[in-house]
Amino acid sequence: MIIINNTISLHDNEIEISAIRAQGAGGQNVNKVSSAIHLRFDIPASSLNDELKQRLLASNDKRITKEGVLVIKAQSLRTQEQNRLDAIERLQQFIIEATRVNRPRTPTKPSRSARRKRTDQKTQRGKTKALRRKVDI
Repeated sequence: MIIINNTISLHDNEIEISAIRAQGAGGQNVNKVSSAIHLRFDIPASSLNDELKQRLLASNDKRITKEGVLVIKAQSLRTQEQNRLDAIERLQQFIIEATRVNRPRTPTKPSRSARRKRTDQKTQRGKTKALRRKVDI
């Protein structure tokens, strides 16, 4: 059972974890050990509510395939278990980000005194710059 937050949790059978060989430098050991992890999470087939599924699918993330499967590849750590925990943590963060709803911004205007202060500062700055000019005789 993977617990996302107090209200959301996923069953272990909803994610598919497979070990693969990591890419990049690492010496001879990298060719022998499958320490990288591919985590696959099928969003449409998951037990999440429909609104959250739509948010996840609507996010313009390059890790989501056309079929709606989120693929997370974890290979930055040395051991398979550390990479597995890293991939699960990244899945949790991805789902938590989708649960956050941004408040709509209420447009505001600067106050009359703020506008007056701004124009006063601009005129003062202009006077200061005018004093730097050459004096005509």
